[in-house]
Amino acid sequence: MKQLSAYVSGNVQRVGYRARVIQLANGLGLKGFVENLNDERVRIIAEGEEEKLKLFEGAIDIKNSLIKVSSIEKEYSDAHGYFGGFYKLVGTGETDSRLDEGINVLKGMKDVLIQILNKQDETTHEIKETNRNLGSKMDQMLDKQDQMLDKQDQMLDKQDQMLDKQDQMLDKQDQMLGKQDETISGIKDINSKMDLTLNKQDRMLGKQDESISEIKDMNRSLNDKMDKVLDKSDILELKGDVADMKSVLRAKGII
Repeated sequence: MKQLSAYVSGNVQRVGYRARVIQLANGLGLKGFVENLNDERVRIIAEGEEEKLKLFEGAIDIKNSLIKVSSIEKEYSDAHGYFGGFYKLVGTGETDSRLDEGINVLKGMKDVLIQILNKQDETTHEIKETNRNLGSKMDQMLDKQDQMLDKQDQMLDKQDQMLDKQDQMLDKQDQMLGKQDETISGIKDINSKMDLTLNKQDRMLGKQDESISEIKDMNRSLNDKMDKVLDKSDILELKGDVADMKSVLRAKGII
């Protein structure tokens, strides 16, 4: 068993430091006491197992909004076993003073609480204003979104109209291609007929050449006969030949 003697400096009197020390000591099963000194320090005497005293030593170094330990002078020695528990030594008249200090602390806490509530009200008001502004902006954004959707619908309608016109143009193009095919087929038929006509014309020209050749032969024969004409009977025969030749020319379509 060991005894820890500690002298704690800082803002440690009339702020609830001793009550906190008692809680820590009782929690670790230590025995001893804590008291305020006239020089604004706090004296702590604690006895117990050394490991628990080490934990206690670290725990009493408290720093929060009220308690601010600046330094701890500590010393370990053998325990005497004089204490039956852990308690607070109170000086003469300290209880009344502690009540006054408690009232002042409560007043200070009240003021702080009022400030917190005021700030909370301001924050709530700001949040409401922010929500209203946000709601207005959201409405504007939704309106713009609706406008954009309307424009998108209009663009889709125009696109559908363009696609319909494109389909109509493709239909007309198909019709024109069909007519073009018909025209080409007609031209081919005309070319075929023209080829037949040219073939017939070639045959007719061939027959005409043959007729001309026959006429020339007949003319040569006629000339030969005219050269031999001596009497009337030859003239009559020549006339008959001329008549025959005219008949042949008429049959050929030459005269």
